[in-house]
Amino acid sequence: MSSSHASASAPQTAPDHFPQWVLYFAAGILAFSLISVGLVRITGNGPDQKAAAPTVQRSLVFQDQKGGGVRVEDGVTGETLTVLHGEQGFVRGALRALSRERYSRGIGSELPFDVIARVDGRVTLFDPSTGQRVDLESFGPTNVAEFSRFLAMQPE
Repeated sequence: MSSSHASASAPQTAPDHFPQWVLYFAAGILAFSLISVGLVRITGNGPDQKAAAPTVQRSLVFQDQKGGGVRVEDGVTGETLTVLHGEQGFVRGALRALSRERYSRGIGSELPFDVIARVDGRVTLFDPSTGQRVDLESFGPTNVAEFSRFLAMQPE
């Protein structure tokens, strides 16, 4: 009888309850991470992705003009291909991103950029002076076309 009396006077403790939402949240993060890594491995779009072989490559120099235009020159011959007028937002934005790196390294704008069409259909804007590249297909077909037209363009 004394044993039942002792258990009756001992305080009842509730079982420990770990919040289930924490477990679900952790499982979700783990699942997302595994799926993301799997997709990168399957598609080959990781940061260490090797660029496909080039089919067409052209060196281009982009020079700002006094009237606000941008003169596009063949990087080998120096001939003017066209002068871009107006906003030309995507072309200017892509060049600005690469030019910022050149400026930080003290490299001028007279060195050419390379526009490269690749066998897998991708188009890349590459700066050989810094090693920086912009994979243009990430910005949609309209923006790829903005740079792709320079590949076949003849001097004015």
